Amino acid sequence: MAASPHLQEITASNLDTAVALRVRPDQEHLVDPVVKSLAEAYVHPGVAWPRLICVDDQAVGFLMAFFDIDWTGDGTDFRSGLWRLNIADGQQGRGYGRFAVECVAEEIRRRGGTLLTTTWHPGEDGPGDFYRTLGFRTTGETSGDQTVGVLDLK
Repeated sequence: MAASPHLQEITASNLDTAVALRVRPDQEHLVDPVVKSLAEAYVHPGVAWPRLICVDDQAVGFLMAFFDIDWTGDGTDFRSGLWRLNIADGQQGRGYGRFAVECVAEEIRRRGGTLLTTTWHPGEDGPGDFYRTLGFRTTGETSGDQTVGVLDLK
């Protein structure tokens, strides 16, 4: 029986493992590397929630969530969601991405939230179909060149 995935907090003992995690080469243009995510987490303490996705002792992915950020910068639209999702080369198609989204949704609910926001690069090679399969709907907004999607957690 295969082990279940679980999340691990990023610590000094698994930092090198986290930084070494790579998506498929053809996906590198779609998602920033883990090292950039960890730098962003460092400069946004209390907002960023970086975690390794592990099966047994093997890292199979990385996620970073955000909680209660001022989305528009005017103090009227605070959101929580999935900031980054990197599933390792050779580990996709095994449910780890779905697991990651479910973990972020659970944490948002635990904190009293009812909506999960994320962004993705549009296009045939982007992850839009993955997110839509999980129930995300597009909002019509963009964030830079990315599509904004939301998942109702009620």
